Amino acid sequence: MKTNQKTLDMRPLGMTFTVLKTGAETNGQSLDLHWDLLPGCNMKDPLVHTHPNAIETYEILEGEMEFFVKNKWITAKKGDKLTVPMGVAHTFRNPTDKIVKVYNTHQPALKMQEYFEDVVKVLDKVTNQRTKEFKMDFNAKLYLGALMSQYRNDIIAVNPPDFAVRILGLIGKLIGIKY
Repeated sequence: MKTNQKTLDMRPLGMTFTVLKTGAETNGQSLDLHWDLLPGCNMKDPLVHTHPNAIETYEILEGEMEFFVKNKWITAKKGDKLTVPMGVAHTFRNPTDKIVKVYNTHQPALKMQEYFEDVVKVLDKVTNQRTKEFKMDFNAKLYLGALMSQYRNDIIAVNPPDFAVRILGLIGKLIGIKY
């Protein structure tokens, strides 16, 4: 049994992820995570995205949440399982006042753990090491654009549009953004 699980604190975005099995532990077959989605997570402008080279699965362990898949929102509750095929636009949110617990996998693992670890670094940077509230201002968009441009094999924005995220990433790179 694994005793050294890594928690990825993305509370400024309303969530924490705990790595249950790394890509290295599964020989690249999957990245297995436990999510805690805080009340109100992703209720404003959630990142609709695709995974061009991976399948993502969700199993609701506790609570109720919503998923946007292709072009519609669906509600999922404890016991429900959802699989999002490669390349399908999706996102999620927690519209409730309770924490939602989710078992999540990305198959294959690719570099999704590194992506999530870098999201944490970006959040630390744009919140001055968590001393100020996260705001999706222009600075945050530049950082997130720079981040997403590094992981195009793993995740691509749909809304906001990919071209806008790529332009922000290019500007961020040109002005020397580092996280």
